[in-house]
Formats: sequence, C-alpha cells, structure tokens
Amino acid sequence: MNEKFDLIIIGGGLAGATLAVALRGSRLAVALIDSAISAPGPVKPAGWDTRIYAYTPASARFLQTLGVWDRLDHDRLCAVERMQVHGDGGGRLDFEARDSGCAELAWIGESAPLLRELWESLTRQHNVTVFAPAMPKAFTRRDDSVDIILKDGRILSAALVVGADGRDSWLRQAAGIGTHGHLYDQQAIVANLRVTTPHQKIARQWFRADGVLAWLPLPGERISLVWSAPDDIAATLMALPDDEFCQQAAEAGGKALGDFAIETPRAAFALRFMRAESIVAPRLALVGDAAHAIHPLSGHGINLGFQDVRALAGLLGATGSWEDIGDYALLRRYARARAEEPLLLQYTTDGLARLFACHDPLIAKLRNAGLNLTARLPVAARLLARYAANGTV
Repeated sequence: MNEKFDLIIIGGGLAGATLAVALRGSRLAVALIDSAISAPGPVKPAGWDTRIYAYTPASARFLQTLGVWDRLDHDRLCAVERMQVHGDGGGRLDFEARDSGCAELAWIGESAPLLRELWESLTRQHNVTVFAPAMPKAFTRRDDSVDIILKDGRILSAALVVGADGRDSWLRQAAGIGTHGHLYDQQAIVANLRVTTPHQKIARQWFRADGVLAWLPLPGERISLVWSAPDDIAATLMALPDDEFCQQAAEAGGKALGDFAIETPRAAFALRFMRAESIVAPRLALVGDAAHAIHPLSGHGINLGFQDVRALAGLLGATGSWEDIGDYALLRRYARARAEEPLLLQYTTDGLARLFACHDPLIAKLRNAGLNLTARLPVAARLLARYAANGTV
C-alpha cells in the first residue's frame, strides 16, 4: 500500500524530532521514520545519560518556542557562566556570560530527556505519523514526488524527504550526494564524573599534547568530560581501570576540581570532519549531522542542527497550499540560509584542531600568544563570547 504525505523525515534523533515538532502548526502531513527508536518514544535511561550537549541560549530559545524547553527538568541542566580556555604553553582565554549580554554562555544537559520530550510532543501531533522502528530500503525520486520503500514492503510517498539520519546518512548515500572530509585519527572519550571541588558553573578546556580536554559542568558536583585524543592515546585511556582513568583525567586539568570518580561508564567514538557536497537536491534536504559533522572542541555540533531545523521549518511552514515544498528553487533558499554558519564553524574548529595538533615549537609559541592577545582585546573577546552564546556576533 502506498501511503501519501507532504513530508517524510528520516531519522528521529534530536534534529529529526525537532523538525517534526517545529511543523506542528503547519498544514503539512508528516511521516517520521526511525530505525532505532520504538514508538511511542525512547525509554528513560537509568541514571545520567553519557551523551551530553552544550545548548546555546539561541537553541534554548528555539526549543522554548516549541514548548519543549520549559518542560525539561531544569535540576538536570547546568548553566555555564564562565569558560576558561587553556593553551599548551601558557596561553589562556576567558569568556564571561555577561560579556555576551546573556545570563549564561550555554546550558549543559543530557540528550535523552530532551529527546523524550520531543517525542512526547510529536506523538501527540495530529499531523505526524510515526514509523518506528522501521528501516528504509530504497529511495525513488520522480518529477513531482519521492517514494521511500521500507524493508517491510510499505511505500511512503511525499513531495519532500528530509535526511536527519546522522553523519552516515542512508538518505544522503541513496541519493548519491557526495561528501568532503577526513578522519582526525582521534577518538572522543566521554564520561560523566563526580568531583570533589565545586565547578562554579565554569566550563574548562585545555589544548594539550595528548588532545583537547573539556570539563563541562553538570548539576551538583558532577562534570561531563570530553577528551579528544589521538587513537593510540585514546585506546590506552579506554583500557585503564576506572580509578586510574579518573586520576589521569583529574591531573590533566591540574586537579582544578579535586579528585574524580566515575558517574557513568566511558564511551568513545571516532572524530570526523564531513561536509555534504550539497544539503539540498530536487525533493530532498539534509539537516544536522547528515549535512555536516564537526570536531567537538567548539561544542556547537547539535546547535548547528537546531539552526538547520529552524531555517527549514520556517521556510516550509510559511508555504501556501498551492506551493510545492519539494521545489528545488524553494529548497535552495534553505541552502543559502545555511551556507555561512556551518562553513565558518567547521573550518574554524578544523583549523584549531590542526593548529594545536602541530608540535613545532614556533607554532606552539604563536598559538599561545594568539590566545593571550585575544584575551587582552576586549572587543574581540566580547565578540567571541557573543558568538559562543548565540551563534551570531
């Protein structure tokens, strides 16, 4: 049987679920396909979620307009009021929330509670039909529509399909959209840790010879650790017993937060720079990690996805009943709106990752001098703080 919709979203993670919710007041009939989540939505994890994000104030405001942000348990969110960035040779740069004109630079919080709230919303929407768990098998594009054939034989048709299915996007590959990028030969090790010294709502980051280390404040005496280390060092760190890993992680930051203890098990994932050759094609658009993968040192990956969704939902939601939402000219407006910010952040973070991975002594002196010089230029520091908080200057 062929089921007809206006829009098909492939991927029910944060980007895909947010797009579905953002279209709740539109005229569009939406199908959401996800292969990993079972309807009516993701189950609540026990304890703390290892997947932690830094949500910018701009993202929080967007989620607030969707009625989702205020429903989160704010006792499980921590505001970042200051950020300290340490170079590998005495360089240092500090950001203050007040310099950005905001009460906080970011909110540090788990992925799972936000995803649950998004699914709570979308499963109550009259214009969304959920297919989960369901796996797409084939993609067919015609002049006036697209078909997604599921592995169970069902066929879904729509004017537009959106890929929100991650950096290894099935839809992007099925549509033949190429990518540019490279592996960093690094692993990001993530874990939630208990600390013995209050973090004072300060996010801390170190550029070290063994990678980029970040401590992100969580509620109570907890932090989320993200250690982006070369593959061999990451393998050694992952093989350590918990107490030895905690000792090394604490010492890597000069024991600024005292001793550490494991709150959630460690996990590791390969780091990759990836940029789709195009985020739109006739009757197709990409959002989030399906469009661009970024080094985690900036903390902006998920926020780029939310801004993709905001731009695309605003465009689609404003169309009239006589307009074709899969029209390539319309979709190119979305591509133009999202051309600058992802490009800027991707290549800035890529450049920083490469710069601090270079062990030439002269380069080391220059990069640390650059951090110190920026710190002494109030206008530059204020602009950086504003961008860190809002994604705009």
